[in-house]
Amino acid sequence: MTQNHRAAVLDLVESAVDPGTWSSWDEPLGELPADPAYRADLERARERTGLDESVITGEGLIGGRRVALVACEFGFLAGSIGVAAGERLVRAVERATRERLPLLATPASGGTRMQEGTVAFLQMVKVAAAITDHKAAGLPYLVYLRHPTTGGVLASWGSLGHMTAAEPGALIGFLGPRVHEALYGEKFPEGVQTAENLLANGLVDAVLPPEQLHGVASRALSVLARGTNGTNGTNGTGGAAGAEAAATKQPAGPAPGFDGPAAARPSPVPAAVASAPPAGESIERSRRADRPSLRALLKLAATEVTPLNGTGAGERDPGLMLALASFGATPCVVVGHDRGSSRGPRPAPVGPAGLREARRGMRMAAELGLPLVSVIDTAGAALSKEAEEGGLAAEIARCLADLVTLPAPTLCLLLGQGAGGGALALLPADRVLAARHAWLSPLPPEGASAILYRTTERAMEVAARQGVRSADLLANRIVDRIVEEDGGPEAFLRRLGGALGEELSALAAREDAERLASRRTRYRDLGLRRP
Repeated sequence: MTQNHRAAVLDLVESAVDPGTWSSWDEPLGELPADPAYRADLERARERTGLDESVITGEGLIGGRRVALVACEFGFLAGSIGVAAGERLVRAVERATRERLPLLATPASGGTRMQEGTVAFLQMVKVAAAITDHKAAGLPYLVYLRHPTTGGVLASWGSLGHMTAAEPGALIGFLGPRVHEALYGEKFPEGVQTAENLLANGLVDAVLPPEQLHGVASRALSVLARGTNGTNGTNGTGGAAGAEAAATKQPAGPAPGFDGPAAARPSPVPAAVASAPPAGESIERSRRADRPSLRALLKLAATEVTPLNGTGAGERDPGLMLALASFGATPCVVVGHDRGSSRGPRPAPVGPAGLREARRGMRMAAELGLPLVSVIDTAGAALSKEAEEGGLAAEIARCLADLVTLPAPTLCLLLGQGAGGGALALLPADRVLAARHAWLSPLPPEGASAILYRTTERAMEVAARQGVRSADLLANRIVDRIVEEDGGPEAFLRRLGGALGEELSALAAREDAERLASRRTRYRDLGLRRP
């Protein structure tokens, strides 16, 4: 491999730790993708940076204390996260949890890797879950956001720190400015997505240059890391029960049988996938103004419906519906995107207040032992100055963490549009159903096209490659069951109600421990090939 220059991330991590103490944890990766264009992109990125992926992991001493580090190299395909990068991140977090090490993350990323599509998008769930386990074990998690940090990385592991600092002048925001301009034909307001503005709005704790990271992290860990591993490697008592639980849930070493992301390998296309309607048709149908909504589903197919309102702390969001209801004989808490409150074909976007309202429903389900039904139908999360300053990315990350670990049974319905982090925030569940023409994508297809080709005109071509259709989601084990839409809207909604009732009844019959373990395995292994 010819290395043209030293990757900037290596200088950063070596300056963050005590001199001469950095040690890599990275293991060799599996196969390169079969797609010639994507393969060439990866090979060029490797030659340019001297790295094999967009993330590096390892450990060093900070103030004489062992600390695990995970970091992104933006020069490697914009620091984007695909299946291999997601797996590397998760293994590092799991090792830090097993060895009771504090964790420092330094992302610089454009988010999900568009070339790998929806399966790559779901890596954010498993990284957020691993971070949640680490924190539940009583271990510190520090984040240093670098220029730029956007998309799914900010909306997952970039927003879950006990303490978060940012690089001066860094672009930090949920949706990158170029994509926003491509989607909406206007520039995003200047000065909003900056480290300094995040500090002014209470979204980060400090803005500091890289050369100060070592000193600040050392001081913070002298308080936060008491009771965790130090230079002598002994365990403290703080969080021991959580650490033991996390260690039993996570693999003790490299995941057996992992030899690269599913997206990297050619595979036969199942007949059910090949015969499914094309992605463009489903996207067009999901965007129709007369598409059945969550409100219509509750009215026609549920009983004992009681709408609730707001977060209970002075906020509400027209893009999110919260209700108590029953499907069949099973009562549940329902949270979902509410197309019924919007005008025209675009469902009302959900903002940070809506996600806080959804988390109110999650807490209620956990406290009362009621199943949670989440319903996805969104063209994307709210993209505005108010949403960014209100903590949209952080609320998406918290929803992911809450859902993956929620003790109550969880059932997700992908009803229509499933674009971006606003959709992902409600996805992780024990079981996932999809309407035939529902879809799930890292971004609206036009946004993905803008990233890959700097035009929105190839949106449906990109969507077809990304595997966004319900049939593709079923083949990739993101969805468990597809509900057909034939027979008209009323027949479709009644069919959905019946399916939800059946699934809720089946979930109630499962043992809690088995159900929770199965959920964690589902998202831990997503996109990996196992023997």
